[in-house]
Amino acid sequence: MGKVVAILQSNYIPWKGYFDLINWADEFILFDDMQYTRRDWRNRNKIKTANGPVWLTIPVQVKGKYHQRIDETEVADLDWPRDHWNAIRHSYSRARYFAEYKEQLEELYLGCREQFLSRINHRFLSAVCGWLGIQTRITWSTDYSSCEGKTERLVHLCQQAGATEYLSGPAARDYIDPVLFESAGIRLRYADYTGYPEYAQLFPPFDHYVSILDLILNEGPEARRFMLSSAVEGA
Repeated sequence: MGKVVAILQSNYIPWKGYFDLINWADEFILFDDMQYTRRDWRNRNKIKTANGPVWLTIPVQVKGKYHQRIDETEVADLDWPRDHWNAIRHSYSRARYFAEYKEQLEELYLGCREQFLSRINHRFLSAVCGWLGIQTRITWSTDYSSCEGKTERLVHLCQQAGATEYLSGPAARDYIDPVLFESAGIRLRYADYTGYPEYAQLFPPFDHYVSILDLILNEGPEARRFMLSSAVEGA
């Protein structure tokens, strides 16, 4: 039997496509020994509010840290969990399944004592995977040895993880060298995020590109029906 591996930097409460990528894979490797990028998805994401989409951003220490890795990036203000929880509670209190997830979400936020962004993201990714019934193994790039080169590193990680297929996000077409995967005998495939169905979302117009929390709080146990990976599974 083959093994599908996906590799991506950790994101904070990412959109549903990120979790489809996890669900399509047999192993999902958090690529967090890469350089931290500012104004990116590593430490922020959007939620819907009555006044339109709003960014929730984890404040991190960046001054003078021009080359720090994602897994070296530390939180700058330890009060962020309460601020984010209050924003989510205010915006989603009328969502159909808010009451069902309220206690778990509150603990997820107010019980967060992590100082490193990577660990915070892992905490939330693991919780969301649990709610969605996603059982993919999540590992770290630092669990494996490294090498030089963008595509070379991806191939090297796949080889160590025993991958027969590498599933990439579509944006990586700009820099991946497919010949290196072909030479290693690893099939290269790109995820396709087109065709998502709409669900009962608050505050129209509909927006597909908000945090996964929006889907979960609005659709609860039916959330998987609105994800592309579940359609593939026949769910």
